[in-house]
Amino acid sequence: MNLYFLMTFLFLAVAGLTALDAALTSWTIIPWVNGLRWLRVHFITLGALTEMLFGLLPLLAAKRASLPKPRTRLDIWLLLNAGLMLLLAGIPIVNRTLIFAGGTLIFIATVLLMHQLYQMRSANRQEPGLGRKFYLMGLAYFLVGILIGTGLWLGWSEVLGIQTPIEAHIHANNWGLMSLVFAGLLVDLYPKVAKRPFQWPNSINKIYWMMSLGALGLVLGPWVNSLYFTVPGLILHLSATVWLLLNVIKPVWGDRAQWAKPGLWHLTTAYFWLIAPLLVAPFVILQVPGFPGTGIEANAPQALIYGWLLQFGFAIIPYFARQQFQPQADPALGGSWLSLIAVHLGGIALWISIFVPYGGFWHGLAYGLWTVAIVPIAVQLWQIIRPVLEDERRETAVSPTD
Repeated sequence: MNLYFLMTFLFLAVAGLTALDAALTSWTIIPWVNGLRWLRVHFITLGALTEMLFGLLPLLAAKRASLPKPRTRLDIWLLLNAGLMLLLAGIPIVNRTLIFAGGTLIFIATVLLMHQLYQMRSANRQEPGLGRKFYLMGLAYFLVGILIGTGLWLGWSEVLGIQTPIEAHIHANNWGLMSLVFAGLLVDLYPKVAKRPFQWPNSINKIYWMMSLGALGLVLGPWVNSLYFTVPGLILHLSATVWLLLNVIKPVWGDRAQWAKPGLWHLTTAYFWLIAPLLVAPFVILQVPGFPGTGIEANAPQALIYGWLLQFGFAIIPYFARQQFQPQADPALGGSWLSLIAVHLGGIALWISIFVPYGGFWHGLAYGLWTVAIVPIAVQLWQIIRPVLEDERRETAVSPTD
């Protein structure tokens, strides 16, 4: 079985528990575990989603290039998971040795994955691996994000001349890694799910370059503290994202059967929480009087992580898990109407908490709703994985003499 998907389930379950803990701490029910905000985020980004991507991207690239299904690289899996464990242990206690070791191992695992993907070139030039270049560029930004993120705790920001390191780190991981990899997943996944091509298939290469250069501007902007990079990067990235969404939505706009299930709603409406921070960014950058810029900078990334990243995962994690563990079944996008409603209400509650004088209640409500949203997805994923685990357990229980 694919070990990455098992780890994805485990991290998704922990992400649900930590979201619940965030709600309880916001309501001062268990205030003694307060201060784990970044750890909660990393259970989703470095945990569930990174595990899924490391397990998934080689399979997609090989299939697109008409190559044999690759085996799980245990060296990459061990390096990634050892690095994750060290980081998740080191971040809460701010242990620089653990953080450095964890970041280094994940960096090496990412380089090895990029090399594996690079080798999966299609022999048919008329059918290139369209999603692969998105994956490679996204992982390149991940290396930058790892470098900045690890350096946050080790004083590298001053050496590298990074003016706003936390913002540069977030931008490298979100607008770089996740945006590009998610776009590549849509490029590879959409024709199978929607049973039709993009509205404008020839736009894929343009979207790739717009996103790549937009992410570069969004990383360089906080790096050198210059709007001359941030603003063009913002415009390019937002334009590419809208173009990508139009490619996805327009072909199925009048197809009621496609919209009768929550999966496609999860996949498309998740991007609202990516676009929302981009729309309010000018007000923060220009420091408009009365606009809670500090509150937005502190809390908007949480809505982005849970509303966009995690919700995108709600749709695709069960889809690919079914492909791996139930190959005889027709895979469908994951999600439920409960998870769809709860995840969006959670995002709304978090944004309300930014603008009201006493936002603790709304902040806690946001995490409570996100906990509710995660539960049906974790159950769905467990129902997919459990039969495989039970079969393996029964095979192991059979003695050699039977």
